Amino acid sequence: MGYTSRLPLNAIDWAVVAAYFLLNLLIGLYYKNRAHSSLEEFFVSGRNVPWWLAGTSMVATTFAADTPLAVTGMVAKGGIAGNWLWWNFVASGMLTVFFYARLWRRSGVMTDVEFAEIRYSGKPAAFLRGFRALYLGLPINCIILGWVNLAMVKILMLILGISKLQAIFVVLGMIALTCSISTLAGLWGVLVTDAVQFVIKMSMVIVLAVYAVATVGGIEAMKAKLDAIDVTRRAAASGAGAGAGSVLSFIPDLHSAWMPMLTFLVYISVNWWATWYPGAEPGGGGFVAQRMFSARDERHSLWATLWFNVAHYALRPWPWILVGLVSLILFPNLSDPESGYVRVMIACLPAALRGFMVAAFAAAFMSTIGTQLNWGASYLINDFYRRFLRPEASERHHVAASQAATVLLAVASAVVTFYLESIAGAWKLLLVTGAGTGTVLILRWFWWRINAWSEVSAMAAAFAVSLYLQLGLGWSSDDPIGFAKIMLLTVAATTAVWLVVTFLTAPEKEETLLAFYRRVRPSPLLWGPIAAQASDTSSPESLDRNFLHWAAGCLLIYASLFGIGKIILREWGQGMVFLVLAAVAASLLARPMEPPNNADKQEST
Repeated sequence: MGYTSRLPLNAIDWAVVAAYFLLNLLIGLYYKNRAHSSLEEFFVSGRNVPWWLAGTSMVATTFAADTPLAVTGMVAKGGIAGNWLWWNFVASGMLTVFFYARLWRRSGVMTDVEFAEIRYSGKPAAFLRGFRALYLGLPINCIILGWVNLAMVKILMLILGISKLQAIFVVLGMIALTCSISTLAGLWGVLVTDAVQFVIKMSMVIVLAVYAVATVGGIEAMKAKLDAIDVTRRAAASGAGAGAGSVLSFIPDLHSAWMPMLTFLVYISVNWWATWYPGAEPGGGGFVAQRMFSARDERHSLWATLWFNVAHYALRPWPWILVGLVSLILFPNLSDPESGYVRVMIACLPAALRGFMVAAFAAAFMSTIGTQLNWGASYLINDFYRRFLRPEASERHHVAASQAATVLLAVASAVVTFYLESIAGAWKLLLVTGAGTGTVLILRWFWWRINAWSEVSAMAAAFAVSLYLQLGLGWSSDDPIGFAKIMLLTVAATTAVWLVVTFLTAPEKEETLLAFYRRVRPSPLLWGPIAAQASDTSSPESLDRNFLHWAAGCLLIYASLFGIGKIILREWGQGMVFLVLAAVAASLLARPMEPPNNADKQEST
C-alpha cells in the first residue's frame, strides 16, 4: 500500500490554522490588563481559578505535541503494555490529590520553590530556594521545552516535507506567538487558551483514531493483523532467548527484552514515589503546584488535581494507543517509531480534516510551551531575581522582568532542541537524575526533623550517583536492566546520604517549624514535639482517611483505564468487570468529596 510522504494542505486548511492562532492571540489580549497588575495575577491568577479550569489546564499541559509520538514509540516497542513507563505514576498522582493538594493551597506560596523558606530557615533555606529556582527554571525546564520542541519539529518535517532546520524556524515562530500570549496575559491567558486547546486537540485525536482503525478494517481486523505481528515477534524473541507477549496485552511479558521483571517491578514499586518527574512529582510540584496555588480554595485545589489525574490516565490515552497500534500494521520496522503517529495521520485522515489536525498539533504544542514558559519564568523572577537581586523593585518592574525571562527561556529551548534525538530518551534521563529525591519531597510535609540540608544533599547525591553510573560505569538508561539498576542504586545511595545528613545537621529552628505547622496544619503524627507545642492548632488531616482515598483513587483510575480499553477492544466481559470496580472506587470517594460550586467562598491563605 502506497502513501504520500507529506500532508497536502490547501487554502482552507491554512485558513483554519490561521483562525486558531488568531483566537489564541485574542484571548491573550482580553486578559492583558488583569495579568499586569501584580506578580500574583501574572503567575497564579489572583488565586481565584475554579477547579475545572485549573484541572483542565493541567491535562492540556501534559498533552503536548510530544505525547502521542512518545506513546506511539512505546506501543511500537512494547505493545499496549509499553505505556507502563508513565502509567506507574498513577500512585504518585493520587498522593498529590489526597495528601498534598490541600496542604499546598494552605501554604499560600506563589511557587513550589518558595516553599523552602516557609519550611526551612536561614542561609540553607535561601540557598535551596535560589538553587532550585535556577536548576529547575533553566536546565531542567529547557530539557522539557526541548523535547516538546523536538516533537513539533518531527511533526512539521513529516507534514510539510521540510528539513529539521527549517522546522525549527517554524517552531520558533509558534513559540513567539505563545510568548506573546504568555507575556501579555500571564497565567489567566495560559489557563483559558489551555481549555480551548484541550477541546480542539482531544476532539481531533479521537477523530484520527476512528479513521485509523477504519483504514485497517475495524477493531476485529486490527486485532487479527496484530496477532500475526505477535507470531513474528515471538519467533524472533524465541531465537534470541527472550520472551515476547501479545501487543494487545495490558501487562508486559516479564521475560521480554524490553521490560523484564526487574524493570517492571522498579516501575510499579519504586519509580512513582522515589523520583522527581515534571507533572508527577512526589508531593506535587512544578506546574501542577502552580495550578493548585491558583485555585479558589482547598477544595477547588483537590478537585482540580483529581480531575487532572482521571483525565490524564484514564480518559485520554486510548486514542493515542489505537493510532500507535495501527502504525505497527501500516508502517512496521520504522527506524523512528515515534514518527508512526504522524505517518498514520497523513495516510488515514480525510482531506476535509487536515487543517483541523494541524491546528490540533499546534494546540498540543502551544499549551505545554505556554505553561512551561510561565512556570519557568516564575522560578527565575519570583525565586531568584526578586528574592536575591532586586527585592526593592516595583511590581511593574518584576512583571516586565518576567516577560523578559519568558523570551529568554523560549530562545534557550530552541538551542536544546538541536541536541535531542529521542523524546522517550529525554524522559528517562530526567527520571534517573531525579531518583531518590522523592522521599524527601514526600516527608518534608509530615516529619519535623527534615531540614534544608536534607533536600540539598538528596538533589546532589541523586545527580552525582546517576551521572557516575551512566558516564563512569557506562550503564544506559535506555537499556531496561540498566535503567532498573540505575534507579535502584541511585535511590538507595541517595536515601542513605540524605538520612545521614539529616541526623548530622541541626533541626530547623523551633519558631520556623511552629509557624509552618500552624500555617499548613499537616497530620500531627510525625510532628511530635512541634504538634505538642501547637496544641491550639487543630489539623484536618487524617492519614487513615487519606490512605483510603489514595487506594480508592488508584483503583478508580486503573479500573477505568483497563475497562475502557477492554470495551474498545470488544472484550466486553472483562471491560464490564473493570468498570464495575471503577464505580465501586468512585462511590468510596463520592460522599466525603462533593465538588465545589460557585457559591464557595474563597478561603484565606
